[in-house]
Amino acid sequence: MLKGLDPRLNAEVLYALRAMGHGDTLIIADTNFPSDSIARQTVTGDLLRMDNLTAGEAAEAILSVLPLDTFVDDFAGRMEIVGNPGEVPPVQAEVQKAIDAAEGQSRSMVGIERFAFYDMAKQAYAVIQTGERRFYGCFMFRKGVIPPEE
Repeated sequence: MLKGLDPRLNAEVLYALRAMGHGDTLIIADTNFPSDSIARQTVTGDLLRMDNLTAGEAAEAILSVLPLDTFVDDFAGRMEIVGNPGEVPPVQAEVQKAIDAAEGQSRSMVGIERFAFYDMAKQAYAVIQTGERRFYGCFMFRKGVIPPEE
């Protein structure tokens, strides 16, 4: 345990979050996502895990230390529901709530078509598989910057 860090963040996840640079993307995946095979194609090349957490819980912990990009509209994205891309299921609403809380304002995620999401995930810095069992619990976060202290 460390002071000031969410105990849901394990060492491997913290290492990856710290190593990421501005604009690098992180995938948070549910249990049905092909996480292992896609993670092998990412920058880290290894699957990271936050097994006993929902997507919302994982997002909340991650966003306690990860700044989201403020220079782009696609700072965060959600996998769209096939056949109903505008629908936002409860799992995605929970992650949106975590984003809004971390940002201190409402910042809506962009929708990403399922196969485009898979392609994006292969180019990501890392994939974190959660214990989320609800469908469409897959998200992309783009790392931002921390301004200098004045």
